[in-house]
Amino acid sequence: MEMKSIRINEMGRHVGEEVLLKGWLNNSRAGGKVQFLMVRDGSGLCQAVMEKSEASAELFDEVKHLGQESSLWVAGVVREEPRSVGGYELAVSDVRIIHKTEDYPITPKPHGPDFLLKNRHLHLRSRKQWALARVRHSVIEAIRDFFNSNDFILIDTPIFAPAAGEGEQTLFNVDYFGEEVALAQTGQLYLEAAALSHGKVYCFGPTFRAEKSKTRRHLTEFWMVEPEIAYVDLNGLLEVAENFITHIIQHTLKRRRDELEILERDTADLEKIQLPFYRLSYSDAVDLLHSEKAQGFLQGQLEEKQGQLEQLQSSIEQWTQEQESAKKQWQKDKLTHQIAQGHEQVSELTEQIKNIPHHMELAKNFKWGKDLGGSDETIISNLHDRPVFVHRYPKEVKAFYMKPDEEDSRVVMNFDCLAPQGYGEIIGGSMREDSYEALLGRIRELGYEEADYQWYLDLRRYGSVPHGGFGLGVERTVAWLSGTRHIRETIAYPRMMGKIYP
Repeated sequence: MEMKSIRINEMGRHVGEEVLLKGWLNNSRAGGKVQFLMVRDGSGLCQAVMEKSEASAELFDEVKHLGQESSLWVAGVVREEPRSVGGYELAVSDVRIIHKTEDYPITPKPHGPDFLLKNRHLHLRSRKQWALARVRHSVIEAIRDFFNSNDFILIDTPIFAPAAGEGEQTLFNVDYFGEEVALAQTGQLYLEAAALSHGKVYCFGPTFRAEKSKTRRHLTEFWMVEPEIAYVDLNGLLEVAENFITHIIQHTLKRRRDELEILERDTADLEKIQLPFYRLSYSDAVDLLHSEKAQGFLQGQLEEKQGQLEQLQSSIEQWTQEQESAKKQWQKDKLTHQIAQGHEQVSELTEQIKNIPHHMELAKNFKWGKDLGGSDETIISNLHDRPVFVHRYPKEVKAFYMKPDEEDSRVVMNFDCLAPQGYGEIIGGSMREDSYEALLGRIRELGYEEADYQWYLDLRRYGSVPHGGFGLGVERTVAWLSGTRHIRETIAYPRMMGKIYP
């Protein structure tokens, strides 16, 4: 096999040439004297067509019995084939088997989420997980590009923190050489110090929240990027945030259209997002939750989902009948997968239908002064066709460092950015309290240990200025952009309550 080794995503540049692909057998299908091998190499998928001849009969039979995910080298001539994945295929001249795999656990048949999480180290090879990882890669690429191109300096903040940044109830405490510290909930407090050195800074890394929540929006370990800016006001922060999000969207659409298609994401919703984003005060958001518009939306959702459930149940019945009469095994396997996916969707729709009346009641009776919950954010974001900033929340439900509004001391100068289509909060930010006396008073009011925050108070003693920043959660952003319902799918090894292996 002394020929040019290429990657599958390079095949378009080598039509008519004999090349070598090094990869794994994703699946195969035999038809008489022809085998169709679906080969993957990390850059994409390629159909390799192997024909049986007298000279290749022994190898043909050996390849025919290869297990899924066996590793192999495949040589052949590249040819155009619009019906094949990627638009090209390989006319096989030779195959070298590197490693034979037997009983690969993740077969084409459907598997439940618990099984897939347990086998996450193998599930990463599946096509949708492959596509999600590449979307995530481009989101992170866009994040770094935006801040590096706008004169922000990267600051690496510590993961071990001696004090809470976002409320003591969600701390992960660890032993640090005999001293109790916590895993960082945010890099923000340390970033504020760096902002007074460089003006515009950002940190980017893992953060930890010990929330005992099992919703589709929560992870206990997630990645967050946090910019911090000196000499800024709330409107300036909102402008940075919306330009930032728009840059991420445009970059991802440019780089990952093929992957978004694999994920069946309707990109039209992303393409129409324009500046400026909607701006809604917390008080206006409460009024919206109480409105007939919100109740009407929820009632419409209820009726729509009931219709979807009926249609899906009818489709499952039809697929079951087709499966019973299917003659070829690949047809049976395909229908088995459809039926299993259908039952999973039925379960989700049934749960949603059950919850909607409860959400209607929660919205109708929402009390000013409470923090917005997941269902509240879903309603608000679904009533807007592009991201919406909800600003000026009640002081009592927000972090100690947020600066009160001078015109209404009940609320703070903060904001959350809610992604449309019900994906909820992807950004949280605020102006920071820059008065030494006011910040010290807030720390004492909440009963925090003053000694833990002396260095933070120093920032208000020596050259304090108006400043603020925000944090964007990578996984929630990837979930929104990719149209993925469960946030656990957007990180290679999700850490959730009760899930730590592998």
